[in-house]
Amino acid sequence: MSSTVLKLTKSEIQKLKNYYTDYLLHKNVPYSEFSAKKNGVSITAYTSGKVLFQGNNAETEAARWGKPATAAAKTSGSLPANFASLAVLGSDEVGNGSYFGPLCVCAAYADKEHLAALKKLGVKDSKMLTDDQIRSMAETIKELIPYKLLVLQPEKYNEIQPKYNAVRMKVALHNQAIRLLLEQIAPAKPDAILIDQFTPETNYQKYVKQEAQPVKEKIYFVTKGEQYHLAVAAASIISRASFLEELDAASHTLGAKVPSGAGKPSDELAAKLLRQGGMPLLKKYAKLHFANTEKAQKLV
Repeated sequence: MSSTVLKLTKSEIQKLKNYYTDYLLHKNVPYSEFSAKKNGVSITAYTSGKVLFQGNNAETEAARWGKPATAAAKTSGSLPANFASLAVLGSDEVGNGSYFGPLCVCAAYADKEHLAALKKLGVKDSKMLTDDQIRSMAETIKELIPYKLLVLQPEKYNEIQPKYNAVRMKVALHNQAIRLLLEQIAPAKPDAILIDQFTPETNYQKYVKQEAQPVKEKIYFVTKGEQYHLAVAAASIISRASFLEELDAASHTLGAKVPSGAGKPSDELAAKLLRQGGMPLLKKYAKLHFANTEKAQKLV
């Protein structure tokens, strides 16, 4: 079991508490603001401002809220000068925190000649765009710059999840997307590779060593990487658009709205699928190791 500690402000801790409302634990932990448990990860926020995440997916859950206080990863301060104007290959993922839908990882290459066009298009963090904007913008981006998109469907996700924890799975996908895109754009070479940080660099390096063809050169890690280069923002938008398309397709097939996230609507739809086709049906659409599976079974 791994653990990660963040140092957050009071307002940030309140945001966490609101986010984990459905997962709060009613137990008295000394000097704590709240405690919760989601997807096997225990979260305890202390009055000192420290927030402890514990569990097999602790790094991934903590990465939603900031950079670990103990992480020895590169930060924006260690990026090369004028980083935003360099030719960069950036990668990002969408779907890791959603019970339904795939895990989508995209690597995108934005050279110096295309930066102005991406900026004019309005490329930025996908979380700041509407779903309609994302869908439209993704199509234009895909025509403008080289990219490599990998979509890991839930059924395949469930097949490899016992061997690959959530972090190792993302490391493998990011590495593969980056490697394939480097091959695609050759002989051109990026000035740098920027991964939107989801785990400490030491952790990433530990897992990437286990890959058959690890990419190691010129790699940087920054949380909220889309703020430092448009390549990461473009990758984020393409990933998000793909994730939305997959949810739409699943909704059409099932005849019911397939929600994003891991809240109560996910529990209710999972229970419906269990009634219709049991676990064989549910595993085609959902990531079974999430706590939602157990909640759905109780509803049934």
